[in-house]
Amino acid sequence: MTTLDSYNFSGKKALVRVDFNVPLNDKFEITDDTRIRATIPTISKILSDGGSVILMSHLGRPKDGPSEKYSLKHLVNPLSLILGKTVKFADDCVGTSATELAGSLKPGEVLLLENLRFYKEEEKGNDEFAEKLSKLGDVWVMDAFGTAHRAHASTAVIGKFFSDKVCGYVMQAELDNAERLLEHSEHPFTAIMGGAKISDKMLIIERLLDKVDNLIIGGGMSYTFSKASGGRIGKSLLEADKQDLTLELVEKAKSKGVNLILPVDTVIADGFSNDAKREVVKAGEIPDDWQGLDIGPETIKLFSEILSSSKTILWNGPMGVFEFSNFAQGTNAIAETVVKATEENDAFSLIGGGDSASAINNAGYGDRVSYVSTGGGALLEYMEGKILPGVAALQA
Repeated sequence: MTTLDSYNFSGKKALVRVDFNVPLNDKFEITDDTRIRATIPTISKILSDGGSVILMSHLGRPKDGPSEKYSLKHLVNPLSLILGKTVKFADDCVGTSATELAGSLKPGEVLLLENLRFYKEEEKGNDEFAEKLSKLGDVWVMDAFGTAHRAHASTAVIGKFFSDKVCGYVMQAELDNAERLLEHSEHPFTAIMGGAKISDKMLIIERLLDKVDNLIIGGGMSYTFSKASGGRIGKSLLEADKQDLTLELVEKAKSKGVNLILPVDTVIADGFSNDAKREVVKAGEIPDDWQGLDIGPETIKLFSEILSSSKTILWNGPMGVFEFSNFAQGTNAIAETVVKATEENDAFSLIGGGDSASAINNAGYGDRVSYVSTGGGALLEYMEGKILPGVAALQA
């Protein structure tokens, strides 16, 4: 695989697949620009070599072609400010405007193309569409790890139309850090898994049982474990058909000598809102009309003690409904503990994308852990041992 540092972009037009799928509010303002900032070193390297940059990305899930809501034009000014130079914009990703603007691009200039997913051919991995895109640049740089697990036109198929294919800094960092975690981890190694569904994390949890010393389960998925072991969970999240699976996981952990830790108390609410009435009860003792929305204080203490003595930490998934400030204490406390373990215990900490990344960044801790992944689903699939199409395309 060709790395960015081993390639000279002088006089080259680099067609760079980035992941600018950032959240926008109702005024089309970016609420978290982490993914954009992550790509700046890649863009800067190409420009400093004397190359030009053509950026392509998707935004959201547009269903019926072009729409104002999902236009990448909303990113032009913020990107220009972050880069410190004017970014040009093509109101299409293929066709006349894209071709003409890309063709006239000079060294040191940056062009952003319109949303790739305005064309259904993108997600279908259409060869003809990928070839049209490829004609815009001399070299393809894949730097969108967050979409590397999709065999889309711009993330994988396009690779066959380039002899020069380069792995961007974001991609390289994601792969290097995942490899370090899986193959070169120091012990004790603790994985803390949260989020809504056990089914989303099943494969990664099974693989981690061969790697970790401690497996902490929090968030919505913990209630399926609780119910399976005879607990009362009220109206809490439940995957009823996964209860037997949770019991199997508990037994597998025992057989492998892994310490599997579940919440011992929970913050419950009488409704799903930030203003709902709150109480703290023991795990498995939630009244019928209530639901668990966060881990409780005893659980925070228990989880924190284990994390504090860990040398390697993987965190994927929040501990509760952290979007509600009254139910974010658990997630925030875990974030603080991971930071403390990183800074004071010299632990290697990898935050596994998605909601965990948002939580750690929103708390202002993003630069105080070892690495924050920009790719939730892609990271999980890579750690599960699956071949990512976007990585395979760079190696072909």
